[in-house]
Amino acid sequence: MKSFFVYEMEYTDAVHEMSGIEMIPFHDRYYSQYEHIYNECFFDMRKALKIEPYSFLSNIQQIKDKKENIFLLMDGETVMGSVGCYGTEIDDLIVDKKYQGRGFGKHLLLWAIKHIREYTVEPITVHVAEWNQRAVKLYTQIGFVIKKRSAL
Repeated sequence: MKSFFVYEMEYTDAVHEMSGIEMIPFHDRYYSQYEHIYNECFFDMRKALKIEPYSFLSNIQQIKDKKENIFLLMDGETVMGSVGCYGTEIDDLIVDKKYQGRGFGKHLLLWAIKHIREYTVEPITVHVAEWNQRAVKLYTQIGFVIKKRSAL
């Protein structure tokens, strides 16, 4: 693994914009779709940063302690995207490549902010690799501010 930088970004505002999407809690029957989308979304970054394995997720046991906080965006029985809300942290915001470029990432982020704001006004954090400028731009547009830049 080569060294790289990660931003810790923070959102302190209230909910200003609604997402307009509905999410469902993660269910085991959707794991194979989730695994595929997760690995596809992070593969290029992990490869560029030499973080092995490039396809990290390979077993539902890897998310057993997290899955109750993972939410899915569905089109019928097809997983379009997902986001994890862990206390005041948003993590693993992913959109299937077939659905990228249509604003679903923004809607997942807005949904996650609203979900977290239902139980706290504490700052919301995300961690994003500096390499992932598309995500950094999205978070910044919504109102997240870079609080820390760390080398890994």
